Amino acid sequence: MKPIEIAKGIYDVGVNDWNISDFHGYSTPYGTSYNAFLIIDDKIALIDTVKAGFIDELFYNISKVVDPKKIDLIVSNHTEMDHSGSLARVMHRIGQDKPVYCSTMGEKNLGLHFRQKLNLQAVKTGQELSLGKRTLTFLETRMVHWPDSMFTYLKEDKILFSSDGFGQHYAGCEKFDDQIGDAIMPHAKKYFANILLLYASLIKKLVQKVTELGLKIDMICPDHGIIWRRDPGKIIDAYLRWSDQETKKKAIVLYDTMWHSTEMMANSIASGISAEGVDVRPMYLRKWHRSDIMTEVLDAKAVVVGSPTLNNNLFPSLADILTYMKGLKPKNKIGAAFGSYGWSGEAVKLIEQELTTMNFELISPGLKVHYVPGDEHLDACYDFGRKIGEAIGKAS
Repeated sequence: MKPIEIAKGIYDVGVNDWNISDFHGYSTPYGTSYNAFLIIDDKIALIDTVKAGFIDELFYNISKVVDPKKIDLIVSNHTEMDHSGSLARVMHRIGQDKPVYCSTMGEKNLGLHFRQKLNLQAVKTGQELSLGKRTLTFLETRMVHWPDSMFTYLKEDKILFSSDGFGQHYAGCEKFDDQIGDAIMPHAKKYFANILLLYASLIKKLVQKVTELGLKIDMICPDHGIIWRRDPGKIIDAYLRWSDQETKKKAIVLYDTMWHSTEMMANSIASGISAEGVDVRPMYLRKWHRSDIMTEVLDAKAVVVGSPTLNNNLFPSLADILTYMKGLKPKNKIGAAFGSYGWSGEAVKLIEQELTTMNFELISPGLKVHYVPGDEHLDACYDFGRKIGEAIGKAS
């Protein structure tokens, strides 16, 4: 990438990471970007930096606009290492004494990340910083998605630098929403479902707070993915829906299988759900990545989980996805469990315990089949699915 002027005197100097395929357990088949923004004014400001391995590309991009040594200050909206990993080297290049503006928690975190002395300047919500003709306003956004997170608003240009808010793990030649269109929304949905869902209630309050402050937003510049310039309201509205965890007439059937018995059950259950006019997707855990599953779970009304019993326990892949899901705390769901077994058959009971812990409403007692399901068992699975479908219809 080369720097892109996103508004007069304001440049995206970030980099694309085309080859990353896993972002701490989140699949990124389209890569990601580490966006950083350079503002040229009486004072020159750099909003965020990049992951450590991309520092040379960052300096190359900045140097196409201005000598990096002329940067007067850094704003660190978020201290996670994909955005702050190169901060120490940036400061070494531009001058250790130059200020780094961050939240109060950001000051603490950066002090723990980098042991060398940095000129950290903690700011609070509503605090302003003049660059000359332009003014930065800071807004703390704790737990979106770290305690140190904050937004920076460029008042005169009505640009919101939103850190990890409104982002997507996507590396592409497109830089703006009007260049890629609706194709970016699945990436934004996946990002929300896997990184921000746990903080949904806080995000809704934050969006309401921005509204109350009367901030007019013409452009949103996140630290990952494309920039929202044509219709920033579109992603804001989507965040409000996702924060409310609105569900569709939709069911997800998650399962793994050893000798296809649980798979046979899953397919019959899915057929029964579909017979009730419900959009249903069977998801075989050896095919689907956990982060793609969570994207589908976000707006599903029902999550139906099936596992064979292995060593008196859940199959490992089911334990993985249930642990991952539990950490993200999806709401407004109904659930059910099923599975096959050879000896003791504990898996169904364990699934129900996990779903109950997540406050899912269990539709009916779980369904178990001993060894290989026969026609009568598959008929029972189909009826089980229809019962789930009926419950979804009543709840929708």
